[in-house]
Amino acid sequence: MKTMIWLSGVAFAAMATAAFAQDATQVRIMWYSDGNEGEVIADLVDRFEQANPDIDIILDNVAYQVIQEQLPIQLASGAGPDIARVTNLKAQAQHWLDLRPYVADPAYWDANFGDRFDWMREDGSDAIPGYMTQLTLTGGFANATLFEQAGVELPAHGATWDEWVEASRKVMEDQGLPAAFAIDRSGHRVAGPAISYGAKFIGADGNPAPIDDGAMDFFTRLTDWTAQGLMLPEVWVSAAGTTYRAAADDFINAQIPFYYSGSWQVSNLSSKIGDAFDWVVVGSPCGPAGCSGMAGGAAMVAIKYTKHPEAVARVMDYLASEDIVREFSERTLFLPAHSGIVAKGGLNFQSDDPMVPPAMNAYVAASAETLPEADRMPAWVWGNTVYGAIVTRVSQVMAGELTIEQAREMMDRDIADQVEAAGQ
Repeated sequence: MKTMIWLSGVAFAAMATAAFAQDATQVRIMWYSDGNEGEVIADLVDRFEQANPDIDIILDNVAYQVIQEQLPIQLASGAGPDIARVTNLKAQAQHWLDLRPYVADPAYWDANFGDRFDWMREDGSDAIPGYMTQLTLTGGFANATLFEQAGVELPAHGATWDEWVEASRKVMEDQGLPAAFAIDRSGHRVAGPAISYGAKFIGADGNPAPIDDGAMDFFTRLTDWTAQGLMLPEVWVSAAGTTYRAAADDFINAQIPFYYSGSWQVSNLSSKIGDAFDWVVVGSPCGPAGCSGMAGGAAMVAIKYTKHPEAVARVMDYLASEDIVREFSERTLFLPAHSGIVAKGGLNFQSDDPMVPPAMNAYVAASAETLPEADRMPAWVWGNTVYGAIVTRVSQVMAGELTIEQAREMMDRDIADQVEAAGQ
């Protein structure tokens, strides 16, 4: 009899648990990773679920291309996940849920994340769309070991793009490498260097300005370097359209001595390079106008098509809380976008790699050198439109499909078509 009673109790508990699980509100998060942040967010989400059994979080880890190419299609049809980690912030602002009526303390969000809300909300809005999971800054990485083996000095702070490419060429030739350098296949990644050469992408009326001589100065250099075999061509010509391709693996495998990407790669490089070689962050090479990288980052945004805004707000309140943001930043080696944490300082970035602390400090120093035009780009609604036109047409020049002047005309046409289609 005791055995039967015990079995009945187990069966009842199992049925109750199953029923409760069915009643739990499901919140789906679309997430992409550059480094270890997927593992970190999974751990944080598990802890939330343990403390909040009435919410079931589904974490969909996807490739960045899914975020860039498939999510916009879902959003345009009024669908999508409940929460997503995105980088195309301003152009898709109409799809983000305003969390202000749902979060526990809107004042906390305004005080700690408000200085970046304009990056992700429609002009004139006071919405709380989400929060930046990290701030980023574009910049260069050098394989110090390869430079040392080749007997080539690392260019000093303030060196130009020409000087960096020339020094990297010497390393390439001495070490028998396939290329001197690579830049991620991204219009965003080359916008900072173009601005350093005097590019002005934002017109006086707030709409896109024609691609100017400053931008063409750098784009011409970039395509010429590719034609000469100095820029690793596969990074840009192996894909079409706006498809993103990073060159991190080429740098990790010591195939190039110089790599231009951004601060989000620090964790990735640290975990994959280990002690194979020494690497350093070198900031952004200079042009006539300055030595500017591009600030930016990824954001966790709530999607307005969710059927469970209250549950979404609870998840967002948890992920955006000070302790969780601090832990996430320390474990992922990301620069936090939380004003309170930045003011307090003292982050304990969790890495035994001696390359990491100077790398993070170098990005902090480089953040003071961004030019005003670069600082305006993250909150500009047409930023991604311009980046898409750049990467599409510049890569066609590299592939021999267009001349550089044809590319200039087609970039202007591509951008104008997007503006016209939007009714501007």
